[in-house]
Amino acid sequence: MSVSLVITTFDWPQALGLVLHAVACQQPLPDEVIIADDGSGAATQQLLRDTARDYPVPLRHVWQEHHGFRVGMARNRAVAAARGDYVIFLDGDMLPQRHFIADHLSAAQPRCFTQGMRALAGAELSARLLAGASVDVSPFARGLAARGQAARLTAAALLRRPRAFGRKNVMSCNQGFWRADLLAVNGFDERMAGWGREDTELGVRCYHAGIRRLQLRHAAIAVHLHHPPRGGGPARTPNDDYLAESERSGRIRCELGIDRHLLEFAEAPPDLRAPAGQSACA
Repeated sequence: MSVSLVITTFDWPQALGLVLHAVACQQPLPDEVIIADDGSGAATQQLLRDTARDYPVPLRHVWQEHHGFRVGMARNRAVAAARGDYVIFLDGDMLPQRHFIADHLSAAQPRCFTQGMRALAGAELSARLLAGASVDVSPFARGLAARGQAARLTAAALLRRPRAFGRKNVMSCNQGFWRADLLAVNGFDERMAGWGREDTELGVRCYHAGIRRLQLRHAAIAVHLHHPPRGGGPARTPNDDYLAESERSGRIRCELGIDRHLLEFAEAPPDLRAPAGQSACA
């Protein structure tokens, strides 16, 4: 099957550059990388032009104007632009470990989506990584929190794939979906602006549609780079109400979703690479 890797970003080109380098070192590579950009400025565009010169797979940029946090819409537009059978979501501050793509693909099953692992890099470790120390992070690295989630144990991953749904640990920063399943539920609900709940709400509708979550353990590992908090907290937002509405109603499709963007991306966005891409890991 063909794979589209969708990477969300907003105005942190240094982190995005490191993530793209780690993606270029994957075994196997995705078939294309799509940057779902929530309105970044010129520095990100320059980073993508520079990176594309020798990137090993098609690199595409799907940009939207920044009107607050609209990551659901950014992902929907990227999925509309994607040409892969399978779509993997990764945030632009999540450093994928070398077998990230392989683990998602090995776990892929019909009518299921995969939920990968996230280890947390502290401020000092993140600074070392951003300075070019490495893209491979040991579970024993100094400054790594939740280090147990950075240990890749393929046998354990194969044995632990419960098909259950709950709000806990639904994180679109590291997930894999069949594109057809995303189209069936119409992707993320674009009414949900601002931080939080958009990924859980999508999970609820998938559950209603009979699409189950496969919670991977010790596989599909990505390391979250440290940054100041961008959202969360106890305050209730309209997103909580949209989530509760979906839970009560049993609905499957959202009204404002991927289908709004399919016509715009009837043709794939341009590949930013030079005519012949070469490996960035040579």
